[in-house]
Amino acid sequence: KATYSTMITPAEEAMANEDYYNALDWYEKAYDERSDRDLIPIIADLHFKLRDYQRAENFYKRVFRKVRGKDPEVAPEVRFNYGVILKTREKYDEAIEQFQSVLANSTDAKLKDLAELQITGAEMAKVLRPVPRLRVENAGNEVNTRFSEYSAYLTGEGDGELYFASFNRDDVIVLDGKDQDYHAKIYKSTKTKEEWGEPTPLGENVNRGGFHTANQTFSKDGRQMYFTRQQITGNEVTESKIYVSEVVGANFNPATEVVGVNGNWIAKHPSIGELFGKEVMFFVSDMAGGEGGFDIYYATYKGDGVYADPVNLGPKINTAADEVTPFYREGTLYFSSNGHPGIGGFDIFSSFWNGTTWSEPKNMGKGYNTNVDDKYFMIDKEGYHGTLLSNREGTKSAHGKTCCDDIYEFTIEKIELDAVVGTFNAETGKPLLNSSVQLFELTDNQMTPVDEQSNETGNVFAFPLLQNKSYVAIAIRDGFYPDTTEVFNTVGLKESKKMEFRLRLRPVPPEPEFEDVIVTINEPIRLNNIYYDFDDDKILPDAEKDLGDLKNLMEEYPAIKIELSSHTDARGNDDYNQDLSQRRANSAKAWLVANGIADERIVPKGYGETQILNECVNGVTCTDEEHRFNRRTEFKIIE
Repeated sequence: KATYSTMITPAEEAMANEDYYNALDWYEKAYDERSDRDLIPIIADLHFKLRDYQRAENFYKRVFRKVRGKDPEVAPEVRFNYGVILKTREKYDEAIEQFQSVLANSTDAKLKDLAELQITGAEMAKVLRPVPRLRVENAGNEVNTRFSEYSAYLTGEGDGELYFASFNRDDVIVLDGKDQDYHAKIYKSTKTKEEWGEPTPLGENVNRGGFHTANQTFSKDGRQMYFTRQQITGNEVTESKIYVSEVVGANFNPATEVVGVNGNWIAKHPSIGELFGKEVMFFVSDMAGGEGGFDIYYATYKGDGVYADPVNLGPKINTAADEVTPFYREGTLYFSSNGHPGIGGFDIFSSFWNGTTWSEPKNMGKGYNTNVDDKYFMIDKEGYHGTLLSNREGTKSAHGKTCCDDIYEFTIEKIELDAVVGTFNAETGKPLLNSSVQLFELTDNQMTPVDEQSNETGNVFAFPLLQNKSYVAIAIRDGFYPDTTEVFNTVGLKESKKMEFRLRLRPVPPEPEFEDVIVTINEPIRLNNIYYDFDDDKILPDAEKDLGDLKNLMEEYPAIKIELSSHTDARGNDDYNQDLSQRRANSAKAWLVANGIADERIVPKGYGETQILNECVNGVTCTDEEHRFNRRTEFKIIE
């Protein structure tokens, strides 16, 4: 029978080789032989490294058991790891206690900073709600094994093809010299009938013998595949370089090492993106000079397969812990980190590039993230379907319940927003056929046409809307005055919604006879019928006659340009009246633009209460009719 010392020797040798699986096996045998308390934190830490969180928690508990009635002295680093374990077990209050003990007893500033972040993450996990409309499902047994899968990447339209890296086996790998084909390879699977088919490995131009091949990604046009070839000592990657293969049809040319990003460091997790208008490669490295652990870098493409010197993304993205698996899509960088506040181990974050700086990383929330590790996030061009890797509950695992990552697919239910407009005769109430409806987007007091529809046989118009936009719809028909919806918006809507509007168009009366009027430049002409209700900017029905006359005038004299001004009465706050008058002028202009007058021929101007026509100024008591006299619209020819 093996003695305690003959068990410790191979355990320590395996540990030195970072072979955590065999080290754990020997240490546990030695612990069974002699209940040596010194082995407990080692075994607990090995379970932690192998992500068997339940067993890790059991052994960490033994670390804290009293000895001869006294509490043991436990190093802050051990308490920190125990807190992380409790957090992965969703025991957030207990985890917070351990992190608070680290803050109280540790002198390591870095460790204390990480403990603060873990407390923030645990508090967040207690209150965070699942991301709405998100469905996350295991990608299935054809592509997932009991070992970890890596770097899932969707290509093509619709379901397309799934590329990923895998050992493609369920049994534990024992390096005994007999198994020569134990290396991870890149595989491809095609979806048929809602399920992924049996994966096939890529050829030797990519999966070179003697290397672990993984971390594949594609250029924007799909003509290059970037990936890594790695060497592993025990359970740790000790060498990793980024390669590229030209894609020709369904084939991959012989791969070459990427120039500029590889060096005397680990380079992994490439992703192609754009910064400052140039193509860049994001990648992960532990090169010297970073923020700590693994950091995300970028290198600008110089041409001819060469990249410039790597640049660290800086402390807003990178932390003293690890940032991994970047993915770039349309100005947003997605990545995983255990150094930003998270609800599990590695959480997925996003940061937006505004052309100059990155935004503060945002936790993607529950569903994308769990109490364990979530990495390798990628999303398709439409933004509703993607993949991630996780060791969450339900994952197939070769050791414990959470040792290994499976591929998960996620789908975001689309929010469908629509405006449905019906047109009616204002006098009869009957549907008004053969009308047209124009949809405008409102931004900074400007109206931008979005869509226009005509319906000769019906009176219903449906317009798809975008999120976080403001709109107005205007209905027109020959022989009728237009009608306009109030401003409506989709800001903050989280669920599908249909907005319905009824527009009532009044028949235009027979044209009246006009008398000639001589008008000189910059002479204000009052539009007598354009009044407004108190505290409102909506065009009243009586106003449409004068606006129609002004429209006819501008059509008859296409060279003139006018200032269309609005005035309020003296009641209310001066600044508010200024804003109200500007909105009223904008409303009158909107009516004219909707009826065919060019936008640049009208300058809307709000004068507020600066031009009162009677004695009804601030401090003077007047009737509503007297105040209404000052609520007016005027125009003057300015060119």
